[in-house]
Amino acid sequence: MEVKDSNGNILNEGDSVTVIKSLKVKGMSNDIKQGTAVKNIRLTDDPKAIEGKVNGTVLVLKTEFLKKKS
Repeated sequence: MEVKDSNGNILNEGDSVTVIKSLKVKGMSNDIKQGTAVKNIRLTDDPKAIEGKVNGTVLVLKTEFLKKKS
């Protein structure tokens, strides 16, 4: 199963990604701002989602809002 970011780059376990659009998250007081780095991602069973730690909280993020860091 290939997991791809918004640009079509293949994502792997442990990659770092950047959020390309500000996102509102239910249950969090702050939004995830555009440009926020998510390091050391983990892949899920869903090819359109990854797990990552943002501001100390582990979240599942859709890959359509992420860009792989080079």
